[in-house]
Amino acid sequence: MRRRADGPGLRPARPEDARFLSALAFRSKAHWGYTPEFMEACRAELSVAEADFADPCRHYVVAEYDRTIVGYYALERLSPEECELDALFVEPEWIGHGIGRGLMEHAKAHARSWGSRSMLIQGDPNASAFYLAAGGIQIGERASDSIPGRYLPEFRILLDDRIAG
Repeated sequence: MRRRADGPGLRPARPEDARFLSALAFRSKAHWGYTPEFMEACRAELSVAEADFADPCRHYVVAEYDRTIVGYYALERLSPEECELDALFVEPEWIGHGIGRGLMEHAKAHARSWGSRSMLIQGDPNASAFYLAAGGIQIGERASDSIPGRYLPEFRILLDDRIAG
């Protein structure tokens, strides 16, 4: 897929996008070559429900080209000063075209607008370099919600220059 010079349009996701976002997350995760059994174990964790959009502590944004969703992120406000990047997925054919970077920068700006001073991320190991390049600091590991015994890297992005690492 060729990259467009003007970049994607970003808009708030809507409840009617939930089914598509769930499928997009599944396709994006599968891009890393996981087995069908592994992917099926992750299905619930990758699913977005229409009801999630009613939660004032959650925020969803999609990236679109020509009214086609090519990626999205979800933020969850954990406290007045901290949020978590709950999801960031890009259509496999668009990975490497700057969609994820644009979504991440938008997510950080939105987190700051909430007053968040830091953002937590539990990332897929295949995305570790992406989160480090986005300013993340690996702070440990967290147990997977989908795969017993699997631990995933956990990152923190400092959003306030006054905070020391």
